[in-house]
Amino acid sequence: MLSHSKTPIWRPALVSMGLFTALLGAAYPLAVTGVANAAFPAQAGGSLVRDDAGKVVGSALIGQAFAKPEYFHGRPSAAGNGYDAGASSGSNMGPLNDKLIEREKTEAASLRAENRDAAIPADAVTTSASGLDPDISPANARFQAPRVAQARGVPEKAVLATIEQHVDQPLLGFIGQPRVNVLMLNRALDARFPPNSHNKGG
Repeated sequence: MLSHSKTPIWRPALVSMGLFTALLGAAYPLAVTGVANAAFPAQAGGSLVRDDAGKVVGSALIGQAFAKPEYFHGRPSAAGNGYDAGASSGSNMGPLNDKLIEREKTEAASLRAENRDAAIPADAVTTSASGLDPDISPANARFQAPRVAQARGVPEKAVLATIEQHVDQPLLGFIGQPRVNVLMLNRALDARFPPNSHNKGG
């Protein structure tokens, strides 16, 4: 004679759901977060950059808009009003899009006016896929060097030397491209040539 279990048919499913929710929804994320905070505290905290007073001035992972002539400028951003982490995206415009072509022409004209009449690096007029890229190419940084040197009143060769010191090479020598973090470069310039010493030479 067959015996019938009195266990509700939904009980195994409910127990499994509770178990995996606890393991994958709580225990695993907490463990990963704990390991990350212990092994890579700066990266886990967002790679925040602080000034000498401890105030957060940005993140090494997210670009920001620099407008003053004494600072290096990042590449254009299509994220929100520019570098908006809450609206990360590219422009989604194709290379033949009239609006994109017009914007790049306008950007190029502005760059030639404030920098120099030279070949403009591609990343100086094109946006990144995320709109949050914190880096520019070494060529872009060198392109801006004369303007920055003039605005700070320092020799161009000193600015170029600072750029070379902040060129990050590709990971393992072949993954990615050489790049310069704009925020870190600008902070290095402020440390070497403090704002109150601008236009005094040296």
